[in-house]
Parts: sequence; structure tokens; C-alpha cells
Amino acid sequence: MPLGPLLLAACIPNQADRADPAPTPPPRMDADASSVELAETQPVWTAQQVVASARTVAASTYVVQPGDTLRGIGNRTGAGSEAIAQANGLTPPYGVRAGQRLQIPGGRYHLVAEGETGIAIAGAYGVPWRQIVDVNGLEEPYILRRGQRLLLPGSTPTRAPSSIEQRAAAFRIDIDDVLTGGQPATTDKAPRTVASSTPKPLPSNVPAAQPARFAGSFAWPVKGTILSRFGPGESGAKNNGIDIATPMATPIRASADGVVAYAGDKVAVFGGLVLINHGSSWVSAYGHASRVDVVRGQKVTKGQIIGLTGDTGYASKPKLHFELRKDRVPVNPIPQLPPA
Repeated sequence: MPLGPLLLAACIPNQADRADPAPTPPPRMDADASSVELAETQPVWTAQQVVASARTVAASTYVVQPGDTLRGIGNRTGAGSEAIAQANGLTPPYGVRAGQRLQIPGGRYHLVAEGETGIAIAGAYGVPWRQIVDVNGLEEPYILRRGQRLLLPGSTPTRAPSSIEQRAAAFRIDIDDVLTGGQPATTDKAPRTVASSTPKPLPSNVPAAQPARFAGSFAWPVKGTILSRFGPGESGAKNNGIDIATPMATPIRASADGVVAYAGDKVAVFGGLVLINHGSSWVSAYGHASRVDVVRGQKVTKGQIIGLTGDTGYASKPKLHFELRKDRVPVNPIPQLPPA
């Protein structure tokens, strides 16, 4: 039975304005002539139902036979090829040789179906997606493939949460989860997607295009007074970006060329949120928007208006929360931007 939209809540304990009152309601995406209707009524990670049907594989040792490939060994043993590579210290192109002894990591393995996303898989089992990324050694661009076997965290089988409420209590998402687990699984032979500069809705079962490389430099997304800076604040809570005070409905501009990785309001702490992939492992984030004018998979250019500022999510005043991330790690935006 479909779960419907999961009762998501963000787990980002990095906002510097912890004194803000209770969260405001999710942003209203205005339907005037200048706004863009979002591509999906629910985020891509809930679009494909995931059945918690993991199979348990016992730990073992496998002796490589002539003609074996790592993926074939995974199919033969029931383990995931990524987990086997991780357990044996194998690196790209993951070649194996006849007679080589490989440790097969035991545990529960989920068989990925076409259209499933990492976040949806994590939600089905009530485990953090970032832990699945780590135990399987997943790497950019984090696009799963049909038939892939993912090792689930935990050394012993556990019973998955049975109700929507239990799954919601165990399932929290943040920006890193969206970036690494928001792409739907596809087949090896599926055609590569090409980003469009028009706000054309991208089907939820199609992965968003990935920029080849970062081109150029970053620009300020808005002008205004910096309310809180990168790093620990007075309360000790870490801010993974900067917060900029702006009048309500100030245009938000893309900081650099890229492709929209996420556009919506389902990460509660940030309300209206846009994530842009710039290539070369650079990503920018824009939170608390009152309106979002782009869709997932859309190609944007530096300075292009992508939405309007607001006080959505965990904010008590109009502002923009802006982040830059490199190789999944938040970096201080100030040194990457021109002098104010």
C-alpha cells in the first residue's frame, strides 16, 4: 500500500537563530503569471513506492573464478558489488583476478528497483540514508541502478518500522540527503538526460542532468545585511552557510551556472528551498524562499532569478539562507564571493 508523502522533518541543527519561534507553515507557491508550477506534487523521493523486502546474506569468502566480474560476484553471492568493493579496498575500475579471495560482507541487502531513490529506500527501512552511502561507498553522481544491491546499516537484521508514524520518527533528511539520495534509479542503458533552460517539469523517474564541470565563479544571490555567518554561533550551533536579511519577495539569483537538483518546500527547516548543482562537486543552496520559480532538472545561468525571499521554514523574518558545498562538505561562502 503506498505510503503517500512521508512525514518528513529535517535534522539540521546548524541554524544560528535558534531563538526563533515555532516554525512557520510551508511556503505558498504563488500561482501568478510569473511563477512556475512545480513539476511534482510530492518530492521525487516519495514518488516511487519502496517495499522493505531486504534479504539477509551471510558473511563469507569468495574465490574469484576466471571471467568473474565484481558485479557478477555480487549477483552470485547476493551481496552488493559496492559493499564488496568497500570491504576489500577495491578502487575503480574495480578489476578482480582469478584466484583472488574476497570477503563478502554479511547483512541485509535491498534490491533496487527502477525509479526508487535512496531517500525512499532509507525511509522504507527507517535508517539514515547517509549511513547507507557510507557503508556502500557510494560516490558522485549518486544515481542508483536497477538491480543494484544496497547493504543496509547494522550488522544484524532488525525489523523495519511498520507504520507511517514509526517511519517518520526514524527518518530525517537534510540537504546532503537530498543531494546524494534524491535521484531515481535507472538502467545502465537508459539515455542520459540533458538539462533544459525552460522550466519544463522533469518526470519523477528521470534523473536530473549533471553539469560536466564548474564554469566561472560565484556571485552574491541577494544583497543585504548578513544576520549570521558560517560556523558556530553564539549559542554554539553551527551554521552551514550564511543568513542574509532582505525585504520580503526580493529576487533570489543563481550564484553560478548549473542545473537545479531540487526545488520545493519539503525540507521543513528551510521552507522554500532550491539546490543547484554546478559541477566539479560544487552545490549551492537557497532557503526560506516565499516562491520558487525553477524546477528540478532545469538549467540556470549565473544571475538568473530562481525565486523570491521570504520567511518560510524556521525563520521569523524575511531572509535568505545561502550555502556552498564542495564534495558534500559545507564551505564558508564569503571567501568564494566577490567583495560586498
